[in-house]
Amino acid sequence: MHDDTAEVRDPTDVVDEYEEALDSVLSDVDAPEPDDDGGVSLGLPGLSLNRRDFVKAGVAAGAMGAVAGCSSLNGGGGGQATESGGGGVDHSVAPGEHDEYYGFWSGGHSGELRVIGIPSMRELTRIPVFNTDCASGYGYTDDTKQLLEDSGGYSWGDNHHPNLSETDGDYDGEYLYVNDKANGRIARVNLTYFETDAITDVPNMQAIHGCTVLSPDTKYVFGNGEFRAPLPNDGRDLDDPDSYTALFAAVDPESMETQWQVKVDGNLDINDSGKEGRWVIASAYNSEEATSIQGMTRDDRDDVKAFDIPAIEQAVENGNYEEVNGIPIVDGTKESPLNQGDRPIVKYIPTPKSPHCVEVEPNGDYAMVAGKLSPTVTIIDLNKLPEVEDPADAVVGRPRVGLGPLHTTFDGNGHAYTSLFIDSQAVKWDIEAAVEAEEGSEEPIIERQDVHYNPGHIQALEAMTTDPDGEWLVSLNKLSKDRFLPVGPIMPDNDQLIHIGQGEKEMELVADHPAYPEPHDCVFAHKDKIDAKKVYDPEDYEETYITEEASGVERTGENSVHVKMTTKRSEYGLPDFTVQEGDEVRLTTTNIEGIQDIIHGVAIPEHDINYAVAPQDTREVTFTADEPGVYWIYCTFFCSALHLEMRSRMLVEPAEG
Repeated sequence: MHDDTAEVRDPTDVVDEYEEALDSVLSDVDAPEPDDDGGVSLGLPGLSLNRRDFVKAGVAAGAMGAVAGCSSLNGGGGGQATESGGGGVDHSVAPGEHDEYYGFWSGGHSGELRVIGIPSMRELTRIPVFNTDCASGYGYTDDTKQLLEDSGGYSWGDNHHPNLSETDGDYDGEYLYVNDKANGRIARVNLTYFETDAITDVPNMQAIHGCTVLSPDTKYVFGNGEFRAPLPNDGRDLDDPDSYTALFAAVDPESMETQWQVKVDGNLDINDSGKEGRWVIASAYNSEEATSIQGMTRDDRDDVKAFDIPAIEQAVENGNYEEVNGIPIVDGTKESPLNQGDRPIVKYIPTPKSPHCVEVEPNGDYAMVAGKLSPTVTIIDLNKLPEVEDPADAVVGRPRVGLGPLHTTFDGNGHAYTSLFIDSQAVKWDIEAAVEAEEGSEEPIIERQDVHYNPGHIQALEAMTTDPDGEWLVSLNKLSKDRFLPVGPIMPDNDQLIHIGQGEKEMELVADHPAYPEPHDCVFAHKDKIDAKKVYDPEDYEETYITEEASGVERTGENSVHVKMTTKRSEYGLPDFTVQEGDEVRLTTTNIEGIQDIIHGVAIPEHDINYAVAPQDTREVTFTADEPGVYWIYCTFFCSALHLEMRSRMLVEPAEG
């Protein structure tokens, strides 16, 4: 109910407030000068407009198309912006044909992964990770329920950065790893069955933002702890931010146990691995170590961290750590003795300003760091990094790409593509030209492609490997505004497919695809690199395979029973079974079908039971039969012409006396 006495703020005032805050932050880096009309020149080629109008256009619903989608604003040097509609390139996949690539999308605060075919952009399936899923039974069957409880018992997760396991710098199709930013967890998905099989609640960390694997072989999975906090966080130093710290964590990819952590100055953000197994580069912000946005954006430089993995391992082996909650924690702060010798374990590289991302290009020579609040991308030469005394000397380029650079991806042909959040563009630039050009030059810019609107992550096919494909690129845009039918105040995001043609052609925007908020990032693998099984192999799981002959009820205690039951088309192995009121019922179900795609469901509505059993799979759930009566069990997957007749009954007899 609306409160008539409450003051309703003018929406324009809210935008003005945001604009002023953004102006204050950007001015420290750009040093803009007012023009004759009282506007501000943002230093982009051919672009001079009143920033008030610009920001309002970027925030007000529907207005962005008049600004970011207008190529005339970018008509000068540094690459021509294009507004294309997909007329020239066909991304459709005919009925019965398969996509060439798997795309794995993080699901954001839905907690799931989404599997999408490329180039069709058809959604193939969803994989529950940090969320429950009633259709599959994830989070309801005994093993998956225990998995979520053992990893913290949280009711949700913020699924962010998917990474595929690697061998020799290429995807091996075994696992996908993804972080939970909200709750400081890392999960592993088995790509044989497209199922989550492990989740680690990383100790000492509240939030893990960046996540990557150590290339060329997945020796570790790394997580960047974004939120600074006391160590241990047990009530000490509550209001003493100077005593807080951020942590970088290494997790074993097989055992999924945390091996060690490194504490550093500032807040960690995104990370990526070099290709030689030595360096992991992490962007970072808030070198001021403040707790407010004004303090966090005060300085015009922040320190990117370069973690020397073998040096850290040596420090752990030498016992140079403190142990907190059972985890060795190595001191990687600037003043640490471990950073004062000839081989510091962490190198601090000053970059402008509040850098948001790190991506290492396919050759492993350069790490790209986008400024977010600077219109530049900083290029760090990983080959120079071990040699230079001053880490800043490893910076070999800083092209000026546009406003709000966030992420960079690669086509394998010497080109980089950076998303510009404020400009609502994807910008293509030449890597070697940027290294050779003067700092702040726009000459390396080849082309700009307008996107709709405000892109975050941007990914080209297999760009994180040593041999990208480079045919397609996806821009994951945070806003969709006028692109789709209105569906209420919470609109979908917009994932846009862009053809880049091996990097030799102009970018072409091919298709819009609405996405349920908020997918954060994605990663691609060629279909030949993933060998997904079509039926389960009983040797791959621990549950006992139930045969039709073994179906039955076994009393395991005074108030407990084990019900064993098979499923096949049109019938359960037990047409009915009887238990006593108050019994703990362990129900084990095996689908004895051997044919792909014949799934059977087991639903007992009054007992909150619903799970799927795929061919040759066994699933188990435990519950209490707490009320006497007749309880129908039915199949939830349409499996045959007699699907509706597929029934069983659980008969719960009243307790005696």
